[in-house]
Amino acid sequence: MSDSTSGSHWASLSFGSLISTYMKIQSQVVSQVKAIASSPSSAAPGKFLLLQFAMAQVTQVGESISNLINQVNSMIMQAVRNQKTG
Repeated sequence: MSDSTSGSHWASLSFGSLISTYMKIQSQVVSQVKAIASSPSSAAPGKFLLLQFAMAQVTQVGESISNLINQVNSMIMQAVRNQKTG
């Protein structure tokens, strides 16, 4: 069995980088929405569908981040409760 010192590959992700990447993607989608809204006559059905798909993906990522935050909060609250009763 290998550990982190024997050549295994480990990835790390900070919460700050996760949020900043999400905000960047979200602002790109907002820019796309503004571009289509500024010239509705050039909004081809395919473009519109791709934009809807991108918006749905951003929403799903946002919900996943929210769920992650809620899980961490629950773990912290449980740890605090365990210390109070222990």
